This record gives sequence, structure tokens and C-alpha cells, in this order.
Amino acid sequence: MKINYVTRYASPIGELTITGDDAVIRGVWFENQRCFENATKIDLETRNNARPFLETKAWLNDYFAGGRPEIGGLPLFPEGSDFQEEVWKLLLEIPYGEVTTYGALAEKIAEKRGIPKMSAQAVGGAVGHNPISIIIPCHRVIGADGSMTGYGGGVDKKIKLLELEGAEIRNNKWIRREYHAEQ
Repeated sequence: MKINYVTRYASPIGELTITGDDAVIRGVWFENQRCFENATKIDLETRNNARPFLETKAWLNDYFAGGRPEIGGLPLFPEGSDFQEEVWKLLLEIPYGEVTTYGALAEKIAEKRGIPKMSAQAVGGAVGHNPISIIIPCHRVIGADGSMTGYGGGVDKKIKLLELEGAEIRNNKWIRREYHAEQ
């Protein structure tokens, strides 16, 4: 992953590190986020006024203010394996305020590939390595029973993000049963 610059964003649920260059965003991570613990400690030139950083901060401001900003205009460039990138594209299809399961994502990938089955655990691994937190909404993926399964930034942050989007969560479980559960 080629990263040239870094900036910080003070979100209501913790500081975010944003990385990229003058053209694209390559990462948005919480401090000590699992799978990216060292990414927040890399020594890069701070560039607060790069266009992608300004656009990302504006997007985050709108999101945390309760808006539903469109992702389409952001210059996102997450880098991973072909499989990871396939999973991350599916994450972008999960609507604001809705959730899906690892199993449902696995079924979509199996269908797209024309294979009988895909591992939900493999999908979970790809979701967990999403380098652009919040914007590529990996927090919208929950367990098949509605449970708040792992989140690289911490389950507490996952819950806060889902509640910001209108979710009702009790005892670490999604209450609104409108999620796309496996059949």
C-alpha cells in the first residue's frame, strides 16, 4: 500500500487517522484498530489540506451530524487482494441504517462466482481488513443471530455507529429485525 500523507480527524467516537496522497484516500482507521494497529503510528508527512482529506473530513462531519452523505464522490482507493476488494465493494451496497450478515455476503459472492458455497469466515476476514472504516461500512455487518460481532475499531464503536444510523441495540444484539438474514 502506497501512502504518502496523513491527517487526523477528531470524531465523536475517537480519533481517526486518514492516509492517502494528493489524489486518493487509502485508509481511515481508529487508533489501535485491529489489523491496522501499526498504521496509525506510521511516520508520514502531515498534509491537512490535500483535497481528498478535505473531502473525507467534510463527509465525516456530515455523517456524524446525522446526515446521509453519498460515498460516490469520495476518491477512495482501498488496496487488498482481489477477494478482499470484492467483499469491500459489497459493503458499499449496504444501505445506511441497514445491516447484513457475513453469511449473506458469502452467499452473494458465491452466486456472483457461480459456485455452490463461500465461507462466511473468509468473508469475515476480508471485512476485518477493510482499510477505510466507516465510509466503507463494515460496521453494518452483524452475526446471523443479530449479534454485534467483532469490529476492528471495537464493538463499542460499531454499536455507536449503528445507533447513529437509527439502530436499536440491546444486550449487544440488533433489535430491528429488518436485517438481511440468511434464509
